[in-house]
Amino acid sequence: MPELRGRSGPLYRAIADALAEDIDAGRLAPGTRLPTHRELAERVGVTVGTVTRAYAEAEKRGLLKGEVGRGTYVRDREVPAHMPLPMDTGDDAPVELGINAPATPEGDPASQALRRSLEELGRSARLAELLAYQPAAGPYTHRVAGAAWASRFGLQARPEQVVVCAGGQHAMEVALAAMTKPGDTLVTEALTYPGLKVLARRFQLRLQGLAMDAQGLVPEAFEAACRGGGVRLLYTQPTCHNPTGAVLPEERRKRIAEVARKYGVLVLEDDAYGLLPERRPPPLAAFLPEASYFIAGVSKLLTPGLRIGYLVAPARARGERLAEEVGLASLMTTPLMAEVLAGWVEDGTADDLVVRQRQEVGERLELARAVLGSEALRVRGVPLYHLWLGLPEGRRSEEFVAQARRAGVSVTSGDLFTAGPGPVPSAVRVCIGAPRTRAQLERGLRRLREVLDAGPEPLAAIV
Repeated sequence: MPELRGRSGPLYRAIADALAEDIDAGRLAPGTRLPTHRELAERVGVTVGTVTRAYAEAEKRGLLKGEVGRGTYVRDREVPAHMPLPMDTGDDAPVELGINAPATPEGDPASQALRRSLEELGRSARLAELLAYQPAAGPYTHRVAGAAWASRFGLQARPEQVVVCAGGQHAMEVALAAMTKPGDTLVTEALTYPGLKVLARRFQLRLQGLAMDAQGLVPEAFEAACRGGGVRLLYTQPTCHNPTGAVLPEERRKRIAEVARKYGVLVLEDDAYGLLPERRPPPLAAFLPEASYFIAGVSKLLTPGLRIGYLVAPARARGERLAEEVGLASLMTTPLMAEVLAGWVEDGTADDLVVRQRQEVGERLELARAVLGSEALRVRGVPLYHLWLGLPEGRRSEEFVAQARRAGVSVTSGDLFTAGPGPVPSAVRVCIGAPRTRAQLERGLRRLREVLDAGPEPLAAIV
């Protein structure tokens, strides 16, 4: 029963504030099941809608989590869905398998390439020019490089369509700022990139998860949502979906493009990992060029430290609206790193780094299969940094993450990826690229195998 006396402001926020205080004071322990919306409404004397808004506000603050069929629970904030482990490399050190990062092949070719590029840049006559202010969309030569990089994914674009951003997350933010307004409906796969959920809240968008299967987004679910009206934008990861690794077949891509065209829905396609498979379907944007925005990934394919990403506007559009959003936020994207990347695209260094990544992650995938067992891994047959590990029956992902962390290995809970209310998957994401060496990876995988074999810990640890 929340204490509401003396509180000002909307009732739903007062209830959320009371929940926060009770959780902080220990009166509501992690794992506590809260009353249903109707039960609490009757106790407090408010409408069910007010309680629904209060629980949603508390969930937004990271205080609660809801599971269809089970109820609403106090989240364990001492063991968040993911928190990086210390970067120690000793034999007894914790192993980080929660951060989705590219692998480090032997010899660290990305660092070697950057060292050469910086030496060349230091001797370049263009250095003074690169230290000056640049157009918000990026210098034309950098946009040419972006168009060339997009072509590697199978998308033909003009430099005028390209905007240089500070990584894929920034590109996503720029696209949403340009395409949406508060209250718009954004649809995506039922499991989606957590960064999108954060941005949807920031831009006050209605986020709706759509049914997916082993191949990815189900076109019929997308059409049903569009038929209901009000859908403004589809955000999708059709190639190497995060977290499941699914690759959407070409026929489904065509069907989704047809539905989007029929109902006038814009598409934001995020292709962070798309060059890792040697063979892949054309991007969805190739079937809907007039209404698709495309993020041509860089960080997960080359190195995240460059903080450069390319955002491609629809075919008949120019990037002015997108560039305006870049300019409002940061004036421009760092031209020095964009110059390095442009050089890598032009001289083939970027392609060589992708090949090295593909080879390294293939070796790591075989190691993961050997240690964890192919029956547990929902692997889609393509090299990828993240694996979707199905848990044995009866084990919950959040509980498993906490147990693994105590065993010295960090993975990411499946509930972090759910788009809106719905069943929480009994699975965790395991990132095999984060450890610097294969020896570190093997230690982490073996600890994870031990946690799987040990079964759940006694219920005494759970409130």
